[in-house]
Amino acid sequence: MLLEYLYAKIHRATVTDANLNYVGSITIDEAIMEKANMTEGQKVDILNINNGERFQTYIIAGKRDNKDFCLNGAAARKAQIGDKIIICAYAQMTPEEAKTFKPAIVQLNDKNEIV
Repeated sequence: MLLEYLYAKIHRATVTDANLNYVGSITIDEAIMEKANMTEGQKVDILNINNGERFQTYIIAGKRDNKDFCLNGAAARKAQIGDKIIICAYAQMTPEEAKTFKPAIVQLNDKNEIV
């Protein structure tokens, strides 16, 4: 049996932009995406620490090393610039696989720098 487990997490990213007039998604700095083992087009959950919103979208790779996290389209209504968010990705695995799997967790500071 396959169950869903945490695969990767970007913790406490600061929203740098919200673009309502763009096709829905979240744009993430490509270098941070790679550190978290996340890929463009991957489905993710966004958890807004400031207002409690939880929603799903997909990733668009942003410019490398610019530290941007931009919510696009309808997702732009779920957070404001400056909000802290958690980005989670999941993978299906057996309980046996999950026992030895270690998710990639990337912790960010207030400037979206990896700590």
